[in-house]
Amino acid sequence: MKCSVYIATSADGYIATPEGNVDWLHGAGNQDADMSNNPDMGFNSFIASVDCMVMGRKCMEVISSFNLTPEQWPYGDTKIYVLSNSTKEPPENLRGKVEMYSGDITKLISQLDDNGFKHAYIDGGATITSFINLQLINEMIITKAPVILGKGIPLFGEINNSIKLINSEAIAFPNDFIQVKYGVNYL
Repeated sequence: MKCSVYIATSADGYIATPEGNVDWLHGAGNQDADMSNNPDMGFNSFIASVDCMVMGRKCMEVISSFNLTPEQWPYGDTKIYVLSNSTKEPPENLRGKVEMYSGDITKLISQLDDNGFKHAYIDGGATITSFINLQLINEMIITKAPVILGKGIPLFGEINNSIKLINSEAIAFPNDFIQVKYGVNYL
């Protein structure tokens, strides 16, 4: 099963403020840029390529805090698992949209593969780090916002071994965001 990361960071590599806030993303970049050729910077195309998603509890809580309407829900009918050892039920506004999972990540991926899933979207800093340390991530698409936070929650936690990133591709968008796609090669 292919596991991919698709995430935005500040230019200095943070995915959120120290308090977990991601509002800075909405004001970053050139707000007047003509984004008509790629308004979502490839997100809808990426979502169309995945058939399941695994995210961490904190990521779920951030999404829950947005109080999205059904029309705003960005994941369509993608099967979503939320990793948590402490939370057994999702927030009320995400019930029926996500399934809680506590247990072995490798076993979850094996079960998804056995059930015919082919491509998983992995989201959330701690979850991404766990998947990398288990050598489960195959590609990473990281979109750098043109803002320096100076402190916050980093994209990567402690990585067990060096990771070689290969086959890089980069896109500079008119709004000054830069997206880099890497293949992952575990040394």
